[in-house]
Amino acid sequence: MMEHAGETNIYTVTKGGERLDVFLTSVSDNTRSYLQKLIDNGSVLVNGIPAKSKTKLRPGDEILVNYPLAVETDLIPQDIPLSIIYEDDSIAVIDKPKGMVVHPAPGNEDGTLVNALMYHLKDLSGIGGEVRPGIVHRIDKLTSGLIVVAKNDKAHISLAEQFKTHSAYRVYLALVNGNLREDSGTINAPIGRHRLDRKRMAVDSSGREAITHYNVISRFSELTLLRVRLETGRTHQIRVHMAYIKHPVTGDELYSSGKNRFSLQGQALHAMMLTLKHPDTNEIKTFKAPLPDWFFKILRELNVSDPSALYDSII
Repeated sequence: MMEHAGETNIYTVTKGGERLDVFLTSVSDNTRSYLQKLIDNGSVLVNGIPAKSKTKLRPGDEILVNYPLAVETDLIPQDIPLSIIYEDDSIAVIDKPKGMVVHPAPGNEDGTLVNALMYHLKDLSGIGGEVRPGIVHRIDKLTSGLIVVAKNDKAHISLAEQFKTHSAYRVYLALVNGNLREDSGTINAPIGRHRLDRKRMAVDSSGREAITHYNVISRFSELTLLRVRLETGRTHQIRVHMAYIKHPVTGDELYSSGKNRFSLQGQALHAMMLTLKHPDTNEIKTFKAPLPDWFFKILRELNVSDPSALYDSII
């Protein structure tokens, strides 16, 4: 899976001694095997010179990586129902359902958000390549909630910069295992690819900066309902950070060994708010998603008398 398709990224080494392929794996969201292929075909330069995967890095080395555009595919528009929260000539905000993949990938060649976008929206930016038209950021397949889509390249560039500088941010509703002692907190722990299991991410001192803020909404006997704001947007960030502090997201089979109390399809995580600056007007806009039925049912099982009222009070 190519996380930076079409980009040229520059990394500076602060701590020497690592192999080139190991270093790149820790600072990007790509697999080691994919990065080794880039290195082998000359797409990676160390101090301006093509290098090998086993090249040992030194402090101060500058690494330039040319990520190729996503491979073209026969993407077809599909009439898949979409909940469009907002749309104008430049952006669209979608409430993605749990279970929908954002863009095509091996094993999910169609039925994705991109296929649906191509059917419902007239225009989409092309910066993400053929596989990811309009896609500026992602949320996990088994996480529901808001995602903003760029309808032209100008909007895409603006939104990408906002997510990079953290001026655009997302707020989630999360149910986690256990009872957090503090009413609020911040988790500031870098995240990188897990060194043994490439499907997972992990807190790693050599990873990328990751900051998560949380506030307790309600406590139950063995669970805690949280309002979580992402300051950064690393892959699986909330899931990794909550597992790191020993309170994994309920239903998260990748980062938790606990039982799935509610027979959930994936983690109890919903992207309920998205704040950004409109690419055309510079107006700060906040979008809100409704409480999904699956989360409503969980709160009712936890004896919350009016889940919708509780949700409205925190969104």
